[in-house]
Amino acid sequence: MESLVLEEVEKIKDDAIKSFIDLLKIPAISPDFGGEGEIDKANKLIEILNNEFNFDKIEKFYSTDNRAKDKVRPNIIATYKGEDSKALWIITHIDVVPPGNMLDWTITKPFEPKIIGNKIYARGSEDNGQSLISSLYAVKALMNKKVSPRLTIKLAFVSDEEAGSKYGMKYLLENHNYLFNKDDYYLVPDAGNKDGTFIEIAEKSILQFRLIIKGKQVHASTPHLGLNAHRISLELAKQIDDRLHKKFNKTNNLFDPPESTFEPTMVKGSSSSPNIIPGFHEVTFDCRVIPDYKLDSVLSEINETIEQLKEKSKKIIEDKVFPIIDLEIIDKNDSPKPTSTDNKLVLEIKKTIKELRNKDAIVGGIGGITFASFLRAYNYEAVVWSTHDDVAHQPNEYSIIDNLINDSKVFAYIMLRLR
Repeated sequence: MESLVLEEVEKIKDDAIKSFIDLLKIPAISPDFGGEGEIDKANKLIEILNNEFNFDKIEKFYSTDNRAKDKVRPNIIATYKGEDSKALWIITHIDVVPPGNMLDWTITKPFEPKIIGNKIYARGSEDNGQSLISSLYAVKALMNKKVSPRLTIKLAFVSDEEAGSKYGMKYLLENHNYLFNKDDYYLVPDAGNKDGTFIEIAEKSILQFRLIIKGKQVHASTPHLGLNAHRISLELAKQIDDRLHKKFNKTNNLFDPPESTFEPTMVKGSSSSPNIIPGFHEVTFDCRVIPDYKLDSVLSEINETIEQLKEKSKKIIEDKVFPIIDLEIIDKNDSPKPTSTDNKLVLEIKKTIKELRNKDAIVGGIGGITFASFLRAYNYEAVVWSTHDDVAHQPNEYSIIDNLINDSKVFAYIMLRLR
């Protein structure tokens, strides 16, 4: 039966590509990035589900967002019942990031999919359209061969992954948690490597913060009358950089790189002329912290550094104390407990990769974040796997058609074998 299902995946390849292209034509950009949301793409997906598939149940869980078209952010769950109510979830997202600079799209326009050789070019093709279609047509192959899997298959298509998942995965977990069970398996195909040999079971914590430094603007010829916010900012950024790297210096070999990273990424200053000492300056950090540390400990070190520098640089100007330094948290997500290496889904993916591709898969962690992290926070052991060329969010983003079909075969194998 397994060989027949794999053959069926090949037979329905053209149908999969057609549906893929139909969906890629439709922008699904968050209102956070100036878009209308995902409803148009969700409606097309529901049309495909109703017309081409035989799911036992298709459910809509729409969150409210007054900024979005129709004021909703759609989340869809399609269920194909198996012999057991225990479920294998495959969860993909329907939103995409904005195209960026249109001049950088040299092969095609972002929402005008184009096939060249073995690649489909379009925004959202690799992230996350490829896996959405791969999972969908793995189920289609089972349906066509009238195979009832041992486990129930649940395909979830969610919104808002690219802007924090407030209206997508987080919404489902917070408002419809009854849908999920601890004994279910959760596969999130939203990260991977070029040959499909990387299985992600852990993610670093993420801390993004902004330091806002206020001094006193004066003419550059009279610096003693003011306080240079730019100089304070430079010194503060260097001290924080050095202190965090020294304090949080453990390594964790699940990750590459294995250490925590603390990177200054953005600066902003108010000086508009070379002869003006700026009274305002900002510096932004992006930190990816291994799960061995809590982010509150990192923030404690940052705050202590700020207070020490404020005291060292203290200057009273016109009865006002400078510098004024504010710490603004942009994003803070503590990494939950990693998925265990002996999780049955992890082991099944390893076995399948070995059989279908004759390669040995490894487990590890990433510095980015997927909504597997939100599932793990609720003690659902989520696993992240797919075959990616790592061109997500780039101009001329593409999906390799062989990856689309071969990942579909892996999904089909797992659906047939997992117990």
